Amino acid sequence: MTKGKLMRYSAFSTDPAGGNPAGVWIGESLPSTTDMQAIAKDVGYSETAFIAPMAGAKRTVRYFSPEIEVPFCGHATIASGVALGRMDGPGTFMFSTLAGDIPVSVTEHNDAFQAALTSVEPKTAQATPELIDDVLDKLNWNLEEIDRAIPPMRAYAGAWHLVIAAAQLDRLNRLDYDYEGLKALMMQEGFTTLQLIWRETDLVFHSRNPFPVGGVVEDPATGAAAAALGGYLREKGLVTVPQKILIRQGEAMGRPSRLDVEIPENGGIVVSGTAVELKG
Repeated sequence: MTKGKLMRYSAFSTDPAGGNPAGVWIGESLPSTTDMQAIAKDVGYSETAFIAPMAGAKRTVRYFSPEIEVPFCGHATIASGVALGRMDGPGTFMFSTLAGDIPVSVTEHNDAFQAALTSVEPKTAQATPELIDDVLDKLNWNLEEIDRAIPPMRAYAGAWHLVIAAAQLDRLNRLDYDYEGLKALMMQEGFTTLQLIWRETDLVFHSRNPFPVGGVVEDPATGAAAAALGGYLREKGLVTVPQKILIRQGEAMGRPSRLDVEIPENGGIVVSGTAVELKG
């Protein structure tokens, strides 16, 4: 197996008890796909990022959950940016991913590192009434519990997600879904996660992300879905741009996460956050 350094970080938090854990593997060359999948399964986090080479501004990056490879993962990108910043110092790295090139800017403030990724060009697509009904059935939700001001929509910023907005926080807080049924439906439709949200204010959103296709019940912080949501809000005119929004995720799981999202007038969506190394 190709040699490399494996680290563990929790992204979108400064507290090891919060955020979303990710593996960060760095080596001179990437392991085989089979080996990367095996490492990710052994790590057991929702994603592990594999990065090569060890040095330089441009890196090849691939992302594996315990069960599948995904084209792009936001929280593992933030974790990787902070890890590279601690190794090489602040700067801008270009991540060459299956979804495209992702610039990652790493800064340092008071001995703490922060990373900001700029997504590929976001896009949306309609979700049919039949798909929405099927997903709501698997979630044990009903149409009367949906915020009609934010219609369900397919959204993409490196990976596809289905955005569904709850009308009340209580509905979002009660997440008890048909794991196998939703997994099969999401795999059929090509969704990485569901971006389930509740809008607290015009600029503050709460989010939960089922991730059964990756072998994970729920993701406590999902940067790719945050970028996709930012693109959706811009395209549908649901926020004025340029704009900054806050996504609060992981709170119902006991792993609070803060995702800062910058929505420019055009181009990729910027998602930024901190990360803390996990020991042991």
